[in-house]
Amino acid sequence: MSTIGEDILITGGASFVGSEFTRQVVRAGFRPIIIDKLTYAGDLTRLKSIQGHFRFYKKDICDINNIFPIFKKYRPKMVVHFAAESHVDRSIQNPTAFLKTNLLGTQVLLDACLRYGIGRFIHISTDEVYGDIEKGKFREDFPLNPNSPYSASKAAADLLVRSYIRTFNLPAVIVRPCNNYGPWQYPEKFIPVIIFKALREQLIPVYARGLNVREWLYVEDCAEAIFRIAKNGRTGETYNVGSGTEIKNVDLVRKILEILGKPKTLISFVKNRPGHDLRYSLDSSKIKKELGWNPRKEFNRGLKETVGWYERNFSWLENKAISLRSYWKKVYKPQNKV
Repeated sequence: MSTIGEDILITGGASFVGSEFTRQVVRAGFRPIIIDKLTYAGDLTRLKSIQGHFRFYKKDICDINNIFPIFKKYRPKMVVHFAAESHVDRSIQNPTAFLKTNLLGTQVLLDACLRYGIGRFIHISTDEVYGDIEKGKFREDFPLNPNSPYSASKAAADLLVRSYIRTFNLPAVIVRPCNNYGPWQYPEKFIPVIIFKALREQLIPVYARGLNVREWLYVEDCAEAIFRIAKNGRTGETYNVGSGTEIKNVDLVRKILEILGKPKTLISFVKNRPGHDLRYSLDSSKIKKELGWNPRKEFNRGLKETVGWYERNFSWLENKAISLRSYWKKVYKPQNKV
C-alpha cells in the first residue's frame, strides 16, 4: 500500500481529465507540481478555481534538459502521468507527434523517476490499447491489440512502463480508463462536438452509420478512481476503469439532441474513420473489488449536466471550436456514394 507524500507531480495537469484530477488533489489538501506543454488541448482556465494552489511549469515532457531539473528540485513522492497526444483522428494525420510525446516523453519521465528516486509512477493509458471486442469485456490480462497510431503509441508506452517495472523495479501502476465526458472537454472529442453543432443547429458528423459502441464515464468519477489507485493501488498492477454504460454513437447523438430539443435531421453520416474500432468494453471488477471504487454519476444525469455546462459556458466552447473549422473539414468527409 502507498500514500501520497508532500509533493505530487502531475503531467498534463491542464488537460481535460488531468485538470479534474488536479482539482481533486488540491481539494484533498495537496499542492501539486504541474508540467504541461499547453498545446491546443491544454488550458489553464480549467484550473482557475484552484489558482494559487499549485506550482506550474510550461514544459515539454520530451525535453530532458527541462524535465530533469524539475524532478531534481522537488523530488516528488509520486508522478501521475496524463500528458499525451490523445485524439485518434489527429494520430492518423500525424503519427510522429503521437509516438514522440506518448512513448519518448514517457521514457523521459521514467528515467527521471529512476534517477531521482520517485516513490510511485501512475501511468494513465486507455481502453483503446486492447483494440475492439465484439462480445464480452476486456480484462487487464488481455493481450494488447491497438488499431490506430494513437492506441499503438499508448500500448507501446504501457509496455515500456512494464519493462521498467520488471527491469528496474520501478514502482509503477498502469490505469486504463474508458471514454470520459463532462465539463471542459476540448471540442475535437465526440460529445462536445455534438453539443456545439446542435446548439448552432449545424449538421452533426457521425462516422459510417453510427453503430460503433463506446463505454462512457463521467470525468469526476474517472479522476476519483485514479486518485484511489494512486493512493492504494498495488504496485506493478494494471487497473481498468469503466462505467459499464455502453451506447452506440448514433444513439448518443439522439440523446443529446433530445436534451436540447433539436431535430434528429441534424445527424449527418460521414465517411468512416480508417481502422475504426467497433466496440470497447472494460471489465472493471478489479478496481471495484480491491479498492471499493464504483462510478457515482448515472449516465443520463451526467449527460444532462454536461450539456447544461456547455450551454452556460458556450463562449468557451465556441472559442475553442472556431479554431477547429478547417480541421473538421479535413476529418469529416462525405459518405461514398453507393
